[in-house]
Amino acid sequence: MDSATHVVMGVGLCGLATLDPVIADNQATFAAAAVGIMLGSQAPDLDTVLKMRNNAVYIKNHRGSSHSLPAVLLWSVAIAVLTFMFIPEAALIHVWIWTLLAVGLHVFVDIFNAYGTKALAPFKNRWIALGAINIFDPFLFGMHILGIVLWIMGAHPGYTFLAIYGVLLIYYLWRMHVRNKIVRLARKRHPRASHIFISPTIRWTDFHLVIRTRNHLHVATYKNKNIRYLESFPFEPIPQDEVILAALKDTNLTAFLSFSPAYRWNVEEKSFGYEVTFTDLRYRSGGYYPFITIVRLNSNLQILGSYTGWIYNQTKLEQKLQKSTEQNTKKAKLRHAT
Repeated sequence: MDSATHVVMGVGLCGLATLDPVIADNQATFAAAAVGIMLGSQAPDLDTVLKMRNNAVYIKNHRGSSHSLPAVLLWSVAIAVLTFMFIPEAALIHVWIWTLLAVGLHVFVDIFNAYGTKALAPFKNRWIALGAINIFDPFLFGMHILGIVLWIMGAHPGYTFLAIYGVLLIYYLWRMHVRNKIVRLARKRHPRASHIFISPTIRWTDFHLVIRTRNHLHVATYKNKNIRYLESFPFEPIPQDEVILAALKDTNLTAFLSFSPAYRWNVEEKSFGYEVTFTDLRYRSGGYYPFITIVRLNSNLQILGSYTGWIYNQTKLEQKLQKSTEQNTKKAKLRHAT
């Protein structure tokens, strides 16, 4: 989910925590638990700082180890102990339990969108993305805002958010029901499909689909209780081509492939050599696929530059590729100099 949703969910858990008698009767414990909950509700997304390094590292690791089972435990223990150091009169065990719940809830709700997490790592080192809830869900966010407003107006926070989470549980079950119904419909049309990738939109009734069969990749939408096909591409596994094999040595491309399960590739000859493009088909917007990787190689199949990430402007893409080429050139000169 987006950061704003994780914040309001943290506030909601603070309200729910007042149902714990130890927290409700001890101001210091409530304060410590509130700090732990708010930090815990954001902690797994601290790996966003990886963007400062480069997109490849971020794409490969975001929602990976930071959202794994060991990380949930480590985040909660570290935050609870740190909080206890500043508020030693608090009941540590209760602070840790609610912090653990906050971290665990963060990871749990993230598996319901199309991006997903590696929530079961290290036991199952794969992405879990159920594709039932959009990364920003107005109903989910709005229900938390309603609870916060009622709390401010004097309603009991514990019972208020207990009722809200009961409603949200039903909402999540309904969204999973809708998601599963769409998958069944897609499989009815394509009984031999090997993969069906589903992505929710901000509208409850609309979903994006990528259906992979033995020979094709179908990009479609689900709208008005029907699947509408937008584009179809031949399904072509990555060949053992010398240009592709050279491009696969690039860190941007390996990061892309570690994350994207539904893509198409293209190799084009250019004046400088070759340009290899991989396009993620799950994120179609206005007839455009913004999540891509491009690797440029010279005629000797040496990597000149590359880029991976979201791009909506061709000029900006060219600037990023040029910057990558300049950086690679400087590194090559340094290697030769030493």
